Amino acid sequence: MSKDRKQADGAPSRPHIDKSEYREQLHGLQIELVKLQKHFIASNEKILVIFEGRDAAGKDGTIKRIVEHLSPRETRVVALGKPSDRDKSAWYFQRYVPHLPTAQEFVLFNRSWYNRAGVELVMNFCTEAEYKEFMETVLEFEHMLVRSGVKLLKYYLDVSREEQAKRLKDRETDPLKQWKISPIDAQATKLWDEYSAARNEMLSRTHNPATPWTVVRADNKRITRLNVIRDILTRLSYDGKNLNVLRTDPQVIFEYDETHVRNGTIAP
Repeated sequence: MSKDRKQADGAPSRPHIDKSEYREQLHGLQIELVKLQKHFIASNEKILVIFEGRDAAGKDGTIKRIVEHLSPRETRVVALGKPSDRDKSAWYFQRYVPHLPTAQEFVLFNRSWYNRAGVELVMNFCTEAEYKEFMETVLEFEHMLVRSGVKLLKYYLDVSREEQAKRLKDRETDPLKQWKISPIDAQATKLWDEYSAARNEMLSRTHNPATPWTVVRADNKRITRLNVIRDILTRLSYDGKNLNVLRTDPQVIFEYDETHVRNGTIAP
């Protein structure tokens, strides 16, 4: 079981779990994911999970553990690159529509249309008018998806400033992570406050009962992955659900509330 480490002054630090226990728990949860897939294929369900968060928040690793043992025919990971000139001239959501799930599909977006409320806004890749239009219409778009039968889950992986800096530094020295390096990385820490302000505005204005945001304190990668998988499994129905392995940690994963920004639960 995960536990809180104590700092020298007795204050709680971030939770910890050893590798063997992590692997055991992950294996049990991946069995549950296979059960889930069997159910939504039989029921013709459409599942869409959105992952947002700062650079190096752990989106890639979390998604990898979710899809690791699922059927690739019914599972898709979508990570769109830089928009083309044609994309820029189209309706903003148009480039995402072809990637939405159809019956029997489980689709995970590694970043999504919320790029406009984060990277594009902070890096001036969109105009103020384009940002305003997005913020005024995104919930209408999501609600249409929900009404059409799409089960939509939104996760924001929240990493601390110190942990992000450490992970970005690791990318520079780890030859297996070189593909993750981008020009935007250099701005991630320099523009920390700007990204925080954009995140807060995004969460505040787009959290709603139909498509709520779930926030994950993501400084510990192992605990992040376990809690995200548990939360997904808890929110979706399937036969043979083992409730004993689905207890999430409310200190790690929780539905967004403005008080979490004010009290520092979400990294300032």
